[in-house]
Amino acid sequence: MTKFLRRTSKHYSKLGKKRKNKQTWRRPTGRDNKMREKRRGYPVVVSIGYRKDKKIRGMIEDKKPVIIMNIKDLNNIKKDQIAVVGNIGKKKKIEIIKKAEEKKIEIKNVNSKKFLNKIEKENKKKESKKTKEEKEDKKKEVKKKESKEIKNTEENK
Repeated sequence: MTKFLRRTSKHYSKLGKKRKNKQTWRRPTGRDNKMREKRRGYPVVVSIGYRKDKKIRGMIEDKKPVIIMNIKDLNNIKKDQIAVVGNIGKKKKIEIIKKAEEKKIEIKNVNSKKFLNKIEKENKKKESKKTKEEKEDKKKEVKKKESKEIKNTEENK
C-alpha cells in the first residue's frame, strides 16, 4: 500500500518519520505546487485507484480485527480474526494479555511481553518501597520504645 505523505514532511522533523500522529494527509494547495500538479519525481497525491479491494479493506494481516473489551470477547475470537485491545484500564488489560498468551492469541496493538515486563518492574518497585517504609516504621517504633524505657528508668531512680 502506498504511504501518502504530507507535502513538506521531509523538511520538518515535527512532521517526519518519528512523529506518526503528525503524518496526517493534507491536500497540497498552492499555485505552483508540483505535488498538486502530479509531476513526476514528487510524492503521490491521494486519488481514485489507490483504494484496496473490498475483501481486504479494513483487515490487518488478512484477518478481521476484533476489539476486545473483556475476557469474554477474547474467548469468542475465531481463527480468521485478530485481537485489538480496546480503551480499557490497566488491570483488565493485564488479565486479557495473560489469557491471550495462554490461548496463544495474537494481540495486534500491544507487545504483550514488553507490557508484562514493564508491569512486573513496576510491581517490584512498589514492593521495595513498601518494605523500605515498613523497615523505617519498625525503626521508629524501636526508638519510641527505647525512649520510653529510658524515661521509665529515670523516673524509677
